[in-house]
Amino acid sequence: MKKIIIVTSLSDSLINFRGDLIQSMKDKFYKVITVSPGPSKEYAKVFEQKKILNIPIDFKKNRINVFQDLFSLIRLFKIFKQETPETILSYTIKPVIWSGLVAKFCKINFYALITGLGYSFHGKSFKRKLLKKLVVFLYKIALKNSKAVIFQNNDNLNLFVKESIVPRSKTHLVNGSGVDIEKFNVVSFPKNNIHFLCISRLLSEKGLREYAAAAQIVKKNFPNAIFNLVGPKDTSFDSISLDEVNSWSNYIDYKGSTMDVRPHIKEAHVYVLPSYHEGLPRSSLEAMSMGRPILTTDAAGCKETVINNVNGFKVPIGSVDMLAEKMIWFIKHPELIAPMGIASRRIVLEKFDVNKVNKEMLKIIRL
Repeated sequence: MKKIIIVTSLSDSLINFRGDLIQSMKDKFYKVITVSPGPSKEYAKVFEQKKILNIPIDFKKNRINVFQDLFSLIRLFKIFKQETPETILSYTIKPVIWSGLVAKFCKINFYALITGLGYSFHGKSFKRKLLKKLVVFLYKIALKNSKAVIFQNNDNLNLFVKESIVPRSKTHLVNGSGVDIEKFNVVSFPKNNIHFLCISRLLSEKGLREYAAAAQIVKKNFPNAIFNLVGPKDTSFDSISLDEVNSWSNYIDYKGSTMDVRPHIKEAHVYVLPSYHEGLPRSSLEAMSMGRPILTTDAAGCKETVINNVNGFKVPIGSVDMLAEKMIWFIKHPELIAPMGIASRRIVLEKFDVNKVNKEMLKIIRL
């Protein structure tokens, strides 16, 4: 049986974002091995239930440590040599870079999936500019012998070409990771007050401070409006502490993390993601699939999910006032929420059905 190894720094994403793709690979009689930091107890049970083999490796996401990164490189080399896969598919920054280097040395077919640019490509501080130069340099080496580099939005693709990281001839574009349109089926709206929802890891560049500030503005005039936040804490440079999130409790109800976002989407009228940059946000697609309008930014990745005035609105990145203004629009026009939600579902059916996306992915990586 042929083998494929999928490498990432986010173990839960192997279930939430790549679970259907992994099953599609299995259906083609491939043995799928995943390599990631060890999953939590809850997710470990899901790996076991779905019979997904996971080999743990700690990539120390969002931290640079020469010795730890060298250890990760050696560990990957040992895994690839022991398992002898025909194909490697990697996503997230460190797994793409280290897997690309090792796959080149081991002469294994290597494919990279760029799910976003990450912290290093954004911001103008000296530290970020220096980090970007390092990451670009490493990407160029790692992706040189890749069979294909797959992107989730045109902005990221064009930047990689502009920076001469990869030639355009190697690039491919897919519509995100797709969404299971049956699992995330349309549900009716709640009868209570207008309810806004954001699902995100606790990161500044997800626009959570803007979400909180806009909610505070709206609550002054519409105190019955509901604002929920769902998502796990994070360890990156850009993380927001739980203490800060809890300080928003007068206007934001933080629900913690969850393995199933559907009950939270069901309770909401409008899904909000004020992110500064994305690959293509799965949370927005899931909300769209369940028939919810989207309020997001005109950032790369986010803007692909919304047609203005059709299934929601796009506002400028970082604009608290515009975010609050559109929230108030939804409160004042509740009769237009359902039609916008129907439009969201239609867009998902046309472009983001996971079966269509996975079919394209398998075609690109020649499975």
